[in-house]
Amino acid sequence: MHSGSEGAPARKRSDARRNAATLLDAAAAAFVESGVDVPVRSIAARAGVGVGTIYRHFPTRADLIVAVYRHQVEACAEAGPSLLASSDSAYAALGRWVDLFVDFLVTKHGLAAALQSDDAAFESLHAYFIERLVPVCDELLRAAVAAAEIRADVDAYQLLRGVGNLCVGAENDPRYDARRLVELLLAGLRRS
Repeated sequence: MHSGSEGAPARKRSDARRNAATLLDAAAAAFVESGVDVPVRSIAARAGVGVGTIYRHFPTRADLIVAVYRHQVEACAEAGPSLLASSDSAYAALGRWVDLFVDFLVTKHGLAAALQSDDAAFESLHAYFIERLVPVCDELLRAAVAAAEIRADVDAYQLLRGVGNLCVGAENDPRYDARRLVELLLAGLRRS
């Protein structure tokens, strides 16, 4: 007789999920600081785990890069509703969320060379990014429009593309302040 749970994937324990999140945060920070070719031992030291732990979770560097990217997309996506619930205004929530998105883009651009490789592991990441973040941005925009704080002719995909384009190359030019230009873009959404 079967228990009904055979063949179903086991859910990770909460401590295992926390450990994986700590490891992914450490890897993301190491990627930003030193690039995706940073030695695994440096990531392990930063995360406070052994090298074997990283390889047990992520057998290849591509697996680790994909996991970091997805982890950061999820963190950005999950922040939208909580910012909307805790901010003084929908426009303020939108601004804080776009600021998180800019932080994400800086890391993503640090991963750009890996993401543009021919590795099949990276093929679905752009679609995943769009699928998870456009709806969150759309929810924030709709709330700000409903509150009469911003103009109504703003499309979430276009806004994310615009912010992304303003962030291109920001990490390589200390004179270029992408965050300031993104602030100006958001200010341009305000209703006069």
